[in-house]
Formats: sequence, structure tokens, C-alpha cells
Amino acid sequence: MSVWLPSAPCTPRACAGHRGARRAPLPAAVLLTAGCTLTLLGAVCVPAVLLLGPALRDRLIRGWAYAVVRAFGVRVRATGPTADAVRHGADPVRAPVGELVVANHVSWLDIPLVATVFPARMLAKSEIRTWPLLGPLAALGGTLFIERDRLRALPGAVRALAGALASGSRVAVFPQGSTWCGRGDGGRFRHAAFQAAMDAGAAVRPVRIRYRTAEQRPAGAAAFVGEDPLAASLWRVVTAAGLTAEIRVLPLIPAGGEPDRRALARAAQSAVASDSANRPPESVHH
Repeated sequence: MSVWLPSAPCTPRACAGHRGARRAPLPAAVLLTAGCTLTLLGAVCVPAVLLLGPALRDRLIRGWAYAVVRAFGVRVRATGPTADAVRHGADPVRAPVGELVVANHVSWLDIPLVATVFPARMLAKSEIRTWPLLGPLAALGGTLFIERDRLRALPGAVRALAGALASGSRVAVFPQGSTWCGRGDGGRFRHAAFQAAMDAGAAVRPVRIRYRTAEQRPAGAAAFVGEDPLAASLWRVVTAAGLTAEIRVLPLIPAGGEPDRRALARAAQSAVASDSANRPPESVHH
């Protein structure tokens, strides 16, 4: 366990299952191929996309991210005033010094799902920088890398994040530090990213992510938790028919709206968890 990667109680066996309709292997394999191909195509196109103006670049990224999620056989449902504006072709208004987008973390699908509404620089573990092809391209795309296992690296990560926000960048962070399927308290929001937002004078945009089956039950098939192999998670998603990814854009927490990082983290976590808090316990378990 580390500052950036706390231990979650979720395990693939207990949390990652699907009780609804299933796709046959052949259609599932077609979706898997399409989703992986679109993902790699987007990565390869990063250098060209960076040459475009911000408005066009954001529209292309949103379109690509939406296509990736759909290619894996998952429907997308975005709600909230900003999400509605984006769906109708309007760009969300960026804060003058950038914006920190924070969301709960369930799956690898969360990353393209957030980008369907808020294209942003991402915070990622430093190991990704060494991955073939994707590592250099992630760095080129502005990803902020953090060394999660080194406590002494934390102040530098906060400074880098604050600098990105102060320069006008929108940065997306999953402050739970790990994927959670909904068991227990869902994972406390860590304070570091919120300190960066306060240092930069940046607003915080909470976002709530949920995955549903066609029967409107929580979709455990989307959960990517514990020691779950990525290949197993990918196959579980494409074989689970009727999945919907829901992203709810919540009210902005303005810069200076809370007295310190702890209060800011609590406010964001409360906003993200508010929907689950009003449902019976069994309904929030994947």
C-alpha cells in the first residue's frame, strides 16, 4: 500500500461478475478487436492532434473517447448541464487557471469515459512511462507521472500538478488512488490533488461514474479491481451485453470555496458519493 495506491477490499471474484445477458464469443471478439484498434489508433495520432487548436482538439478527443467506449460494446449516458452542452456541440467553459476534474474510480473504462465530456491531461503512475509505444505517447500527450511508492516524491507531484493547473490545463484525477467496486466506503479521496488545486487557485469539478446493466443493476462486469488481469477484464466487458456507462457532471466547486485541502476533498467526495449514499447497501455493490 502507498500514499497514491491504498488497498481496496474489492476482488475480482467477489465484485467482478455479470448476471445479465451475454454475447457469443465471435461478436465479443469483434468488439474486443475494434476497441483495441481504436485505442491504439488514438495513441498513434497524438502528435498530429497536438498541432490542432484547443477547441478542435477537444472535439476530436471527445469523439474518439466516445467511439472507444462504444467499440467495446458499452453505451454512454452523460448527464448534467455541462454534459448536455457538450452533447449538443458546445465546449464547456474552461476556468481561467485550469480545472481539476475528480471522479470515483471503477474501471479502465473510466479514462475514456471522462474524456467523452472533459478531455484533460491525466495523472498516471510512473511505470506507464516505460511502456512500449503507449508510454512515450502518453508523455507526449501531457500525462503527469507520479511515483506512487515514494512518499518523498509526493511534494514534487503536487507542485507539478499545481503548475499544470496554473498554466490553464484541465487535469483529470481519480483521488481514491485505486479502483473500487462500491464495497464499503468506496475509498476516501486523498488530499494531495486538492492541495494542488488550492495552490493554483483552480476550481474542482466532481464527476460521478457508474456502470449499469440493461436491467438497471450495478454492472460488476465493468469493475477492474484487485489483481484482475487486464485481458480478463477486457473479455468480461465485451461478453457482457447491455452495459451502460453513466457519467454525471456535478456542480463546480469554485476556487476558494473551501478553507483547506481536507475540506475540499470531503466536499468533492460527498458530491460524488451522494447518489450511492441514498441507496440500500446491496445496491451499491457490484
